[in-house]
Amino acid sequence: MGSHNGLSCTHEYPHPFVHELKMTRFQRTKGIILGSILFPLRIAMASLFFLISWPLARLRLAGLSEEECSRPVTGWRRWLLHPIIWLLSRAVFFSMGFLWVRVKGRRADLKEAPVLVVAPHSSFLDMLVLCPTQLATVVSRSENTKLPVIGALLEFNQSVLVSRKDPESRKKAVAQLNERLTSQGYWPQMLMFPEGTTTNGRALIKFKPGAFLAGVPVQPVLLRYPNELDCVRWTYKGTTWLEVLWHTASQLYTNMTIEFLPVYSPSLEEKKDPNLYADNVQKLMARALGVPATDYVMEGRIPVHKLGGLSLPLDSPARETLSAVAQKWLHLLPPFLMVLSSFSLGAAEVEAALRRMIDRCQSGSVKACAEDLVSILGLTDKRAADENVDLRHIYFSVAALSGFVSFKSLLHTAFTCFDKEGHGSLSAGDLSNLMGALLGVPQHKVEELYAEASNYGCLTEEHLLRVLTSHPTYQRVLNEYLHPDETGSLLANGEAVNNNSNTHNSNGSLQYKKLQ
Repeated sequence: MGSHNGLSCTHEYPHPFVHELKMTRFQRTKGIILGSILFPLRIAMASLFFLISWPLARLRLAGLSEEECSRPVTGWRRWLLHPIIWLLSRAVFFSMGFLWVRVKGRRADLKEAPVLVVAPHSSFLDMLVLCPTQLATVVSRSENTKLPVIGALLEFNQSVLVSRKDPESRKKAVAQLNERLTSQGYWPQMLMFPEGTTTNGRALIKFKPGAFLAGVPVQPVLLRYPNELDCVRWTYKGTTWLEVLWHTASQLYTNMTIEFLPVYSPSLEEKKDPNLYADNVQKLMARALGVPATDYVMEGRIPVHKLGGLSLPLDSPARETLSAVAQKWLHLLPPFLMVLSSFSLGAAEVEAALRRMIDRCQSGSVKACAEDLVSILGLTDKRAADENVDLRHIYFSVAALSGFVSFKSLLHTAFTCFDKEGHGSLSAGDLSNLMGALLGVPQHKVEELYAEASNYGCLTEEHLLRVLTSHPTYQRVLNEYLHPDETGSLLANGEAVNNNSNTHNSNGSLQYKKLQ
C-alpha cells in the first residue's frame, strides 16, 4: 500500500486527488514579497476585464426568443461579439500571469473532430484552453449559471447545462450533446474535460462517456504546466482554490503548454460501446503524458476505484488507525466535524461504544443525531448538528477496522440488520445498503455481486459469505478493505487489539471479551 501526501492509496497507482504545494523557504519568501505587489494588482485587472465582459456577454442573446436561443448564434452577434469576448478572456489570463501559451500540434477543424477532449483537468485555470480553441462550446453544471459573470459567459457560450442532482437534466444534456455532435457542422466545436473533476495530473482518472456517446471522431488535447512551482492544481484535498489564486498570481509568469494530438476515429466496436471508446482514448492520452490510466473516479465527493462493480475508497479504512477513522467520519459525515475531531478513543471505550451502537441498531433505532452519537461514544462534548447519521454505517466501519469482530461475525450482524423482513435473504437494494455500510461508501451497482451470490434469485448469508471469501475479486475487497492487519489493529491510543478477542453466540449478537 502506498501513501501520498499523508493519504493512503491501496492501488498500485499514485493518488490523483491530493495535491500539496511544497515550497522551499526561499520560494515562500519570494512569494510573499512578489504576492504583496502582484496579487492585488492582478486580481484587480482580471476583475476589471471580467466586469467589462459581463454586459457584452449578456448582449449576445438579448432580445432572442427561446427558440432562437436554442439554435447557434449567427450574424453580428457572432462576428462582432465573439472576438471581443475572446480578447477579454485572454486578457483575464494575461493579467493572472499567463503571458504566453505554447501550442503544439494542429487543432482539427469542426468537420474533422466535432469534440475536443482535454486532460488532465487540474483547476479552473484550465479554462485558458478555450482561447486557443476559439471559445469552443463547453458542458457545465447548471448551478454555475447563478454565478456573477460566469453565468453570463456560459450563456454567451451557449453551453450544455446539466444538474448532477436531476436525472431528467442529465438525460436532456445527453440528448443535446448527441444533437450537437452529430449536427455535421451546424453547431460549433465542443470542448469537454472527460475526467469530470480536477486531479493532480499524476494519473488520468476514468473518463466519463459523455464526449463519446455520439460515436464521432474526437481530438485529444493535453494540458501541461511546465513550471518550477506546480501551483495551479486544485484537488479534492490539499491546496485550496484561494491558495491556487495567491500562488499563481505571485509568480512573475506561469507557463502553459497545449498539445493537440491527431484526431482519434472510433472503430465500429467503440461506436457501439462509449465506455470502451472512452477507455481507449484515456489510455492513448495517458501514454502521451507518461502517466498511468486508472479506473479511479469521484463518486459523491468520495474518491473511489471500481472492483467487481463495487466502489472502493482510495483511502482504505482497514489500513488506518482509529484516530484516522475519526478523520474518515469527518470526511463522510461533515455534521460531526466538531464532535469527532478532538477525540481519540481507547480500546475499552471503543469496545463499549460498539456494544451500545449494535444494541441500539438491533432495537430498530438506527438513526442518530450528533448529540446521540456523543452519548453513544461516551464523550462529554454535547455540541449537536442538524443532520442524522445511520449508526449501522459507523458501527460496521469501526468494527471492521478495530479488529474486535471477525468478518464472519460482522457479516452475520450486517445481514441481520439489513434483512428487514427477517426472511433470511436480501434483495439487491438490501445488498447495496449492506455493502455500503461495510465499505463506508455508497454502493450503487451491486448487480455483479448479487448475481454471483444469489441462488435462483435468493441471496442468503451463507451464499454471500462464500462469494466474499472465495471469489478472487471479492477476496481482494475483503483483504484490502475489511480486514485489519493480522498482527492486530492499532487504536488511537496505541494499544494493540487481538483480532480474536470476540465470540459470536447462537442468537447472532456479538460477544466481547475483556481486553487485557
